[in-house]
Amino acid sequence: MIIKRLLREDIEAYFDDIPVTAIIGARQVGKSTMAQQLLKKYDNVVYLDLEKRTDAQMLEDPESFLTMNKSKIICIDEIQLVPDLFPELRGFIDENPDTKFVILGSSSPELLRQSSETLAGRIFYYELSPFLFPEVSNICNLQTYRLRGGFPLSLLAKDDKLAFLWLQNYIKTFLERDLRRFGFNIAPETIHRLWEMLAHLNGNVINYSSLANSMGLSQPTIKHYIDILHHTYMLRILQPYYVNIKKRLVKSPKLYFRDTGILHTLLNLSSYEQIYNHPVFGSSWEVTVIENIINKFSDWKHFYYRTVKGMEIDLVLTKANRIIGIEIKSSITPTISKGFWNALDDIKATEAFVIAPVKMPYPLRNNVIVCSLEYFLANYLD
Repeated sequence: MIIKRLLREDIEAYFDDIPVTAIIGARQVGKSTMAQQLLKKYDNVVYLDLEKRTDAQMLEDPESFLTMNKSKIICIDEIQLVPDLFPELRGFIDENPDTKFVILGSSSPELLRQSSETLAGRIFYYELSPFLFPEVSNICNLQTYRLRGGFPLSLLAKDDKLAFLWLQNYIKTFLERDLRRFGFNIAPETIHRLWEMLAHLNGNVINYSSLANSMGLSQPTIKHYIDILHHTYMLRILQPYYVNIKKRLVKSPKLYFRDTGILHTLLNLSSYEQIYNHPVFGSSWEVTVIENIINKFSDWKHFYYRTVKGMEIDLVLTKANRIIGIEIKSSITPTISKGFWNALDDIKATEAFVIAPVKMPYPLRNNVIVCSLEYFLANYLD
């Protein structure tokens, strides 16, 4: 089954003008498939997968390899395995501007520091998320998507049992192999215990002190471990939105999982009925909404807003002179608190929405629109 990923317009429009296009994202998220989709109209493509020994050997003399393939498009998968290649690329790119590179990596620009430092001004980063719902709505319903998450081999599995077997193995491989390959020498049991703990705290403001006490580790160590999970695309850190008002604001970030399938697997929830009866049901829906919106509308800045008295907006989007407040509700009959209305006044929202699994959109007072996730993605922000 072939599913066309939603390419951002700029990755295609400017591909011929940018020396290096980097497609980054979690392991098994579909980066290779994305690269193939991007390059299918070109004939002069050389592809190397550095997880294959034979391909890696071709780069033992990188200067000679690059020279032999100049004026082509060179695609290098899992480039983080050979970080010493970046200085070679810089000199070659400057001398051979007609050669284009596509590099694929399973860690973020912060972890691929050599790429951002060595190739500054020459590289365009494209972050690939798990499937967004509009990409798969023709082959699965929202309930299945929420349960299994967006990793291709989980979502497209023949049944839920196989999907969660794949997710369990993904987590095991990530802990026991991938983290070490990324250069982190952390006991798998320790990071797994923290990861499970964070699953119970999904959607909450991060309290490093409480986590440190529970884990028996220092706060800097806990922060370091969370940063690792963030930079390997397992977690999203949502920063607070600051406004110049006299109210006391919560200033710590909130923590969300990037994929509901990973979240549910860590909580040992393998059916929609189990999720529905679990406290994570509401925050799991928040993950679905937040990840779809942020990944589709990546040129918007995103925050949450909360005062110490509990006035809150789940997601605040800003761009130019637009400020959008979004409340996320998992009920088909969402109830809106007074705190949300007051918070909209605080941030001086220009638009506001309540996103819930409703059948059709309808207005509330003050021009607030209640709508489904699909309707919002299709009709707003473009």
